Amino acid sequence: MDREKKVQEVLQLAERLCMHVDHGIPPEAAEVEALRALIQELKAPPESRCSGNTAGQAGVTGAASRPFPDMDEKDVAMAKEPKKLDELFHDTLKDIYYAEKKILAALPKMAKAAESDELRAAFEKHATETEEQVTRLEEVFGAIDAKPQGKKCAAIEGILEEGKEIMSEYKGSPALDAGLLAAAQAVEHYEISRYGTLRTWAEELGLDDAATLLETTLKEEEATDETLTGLAKELVNAEAQDEAA
Repeated sequence: MDREKKVQEVLQLAERLCMHVDHGIPPEAAEVEALRALIQELKAPPESRCSGNTAGQAGVTGAASRPFPDMDEKDVAMAKEPKKLDELFHDTLKDIYYAEKKILAALPKMAKAAESDELRAAFEKHATETEEQVTRLEEVFGAIDAKPQGKKCAAIEGILEEGKEIMSEYKGSPALDAGLLAAAQAVEHYEISRYGTLRTWAEELGLDDAATLLETTLKEEEATDETLTGLAKELVNAEAQDEAA
């Protein structure tokens, strides 16, 4: 490959990596290494690129002439294939599906722990909504001809673990409901972020039915967050009055 072709390949790889970053997709390690290898070749002195050593050049053919000699042509092609928005949509869909299943299991425990009747009712109502949201997600999977499947989500596990700690450490405390509200709103903000992103991506991908389903759930999550905010204000005001009495 002459120098001009190498320069063109460097520019193409660099442009692809930039597109990945613009779409929030981590660059493939293989592409980064390929780009680094080409840059090193371009940096090499001209004499090292010429055909002065005939015996050496004769041996540099086939697999040895590629940046990844241990990979065959098919592997190299697959390693350089960029992931697209539809794959990111699918991955994120699996993420929120896993999260909703975890939330569905946690809500009855949070409702049981709540001291306030209003807060308990809010948790119970949202548990029912979450069941419907899981069903909608399964319909979204169907819209992209994919099997409903979850992918472990460290973010939601961390948020729910904080909720468990609050239920354990503040059991019987006047601050318990305040802690439960904070934990519940952290969950809501995570869900709002995920559903808003998925709704936008569905619109970009032309998945109109999926976008409608996701928008419905997004509105429910926003309404639940508003309800929890109102309960939090009432709780704070009630505690303030008790302290003043």
